[in-house]
Amino acid sequence: MKVFVTGTDTDAGKTIVSAWLCLHSAADYWKPIQSGHPPDRDADVVARLSGAHVHPERYLLRAPLAGYDAAKLEGKRIDIDDFHAPETARPLVIEGAGGVLVPINERATTLDLIEHLKVPVIVAARSGLGTINHTCLTLMALRARHLPVIGVVLSGPVNPGNREAIERMGQTKILGEIPRLDPLTMESLRGVAPHPGGMDWVRWKS
Repeated sequence: MKVFVTGTDTDAGKTIVSAWLCLHSAADYWKPIQSGHPPDRDADVVARLSGAHVHPERYLLRAPLAGYDAAKLEGKRIDIDDFHAPETARPLVIEGAGGVLVPINERATTLDLIEHLKVPVIVAARSGLGTINHTCLTLMALRARHLPVIGVVLSGPVNPGNREAIERMGQTKILGEIPRLDPLTMESLRGVAPHPGGMDWVRWKS
C-alpha cells in the first residue's frame, strides 16, 4: 500500500501526480527530502490539492539543489539508512526529488533510496516532445535495479501518440493523464479520472 513517485527529471509533474494519487486513493503523503525551503514545500501543495495527511520530511534543506549539494551547504550528510517509511493505516504516496539518478550523497542516488524503502514505483512524465526518450530511459534504469514499476502518469496536453509509444516501447501502463488545469484546485484535480486500473496500486503489498 505504498508507492514511490519519481520523475523523468525536475518539474516533470511529481507533486501534482502525487496529489492526484492521494486524492483518488485517500492516501497519506511523505516527501523524504525537500530542498528549497523556504519558500518551496511540496507537502503544502499536496495538502492543498488533496487534503492528504502529510508526514514530516526527514530532511528539510534550504538551497534549491539536489539533496547531496543542499545538504553539503548545511554541513550535513544524507544517509540512506536514515529513511524509514512512516507507519499509517492508509495507502502512502512517497514523492522523490528530481529523477532516479539524482545524488543523495557522494555514492547513493534516488534509485538506492527506492531500493532501501522496498516499494513499487510510479513514474511522473511530461506528455510532450522528448518524453518518450526520458520516460523509457527512466524505466530502463528502474528495471536494471529490479525495482517494480506500476506504470506512468502523464502531465500536460493529451498526446495519444506519445502515450501509445511509451506503453509499447516502455512496456508499461499509462495510469492516467493530467491535462493543464486552470485553475488548479482540488475540485479540478478530482475531475481527472484515472485510467481503468489506475488506482490498483493500493492493493499492492509493499
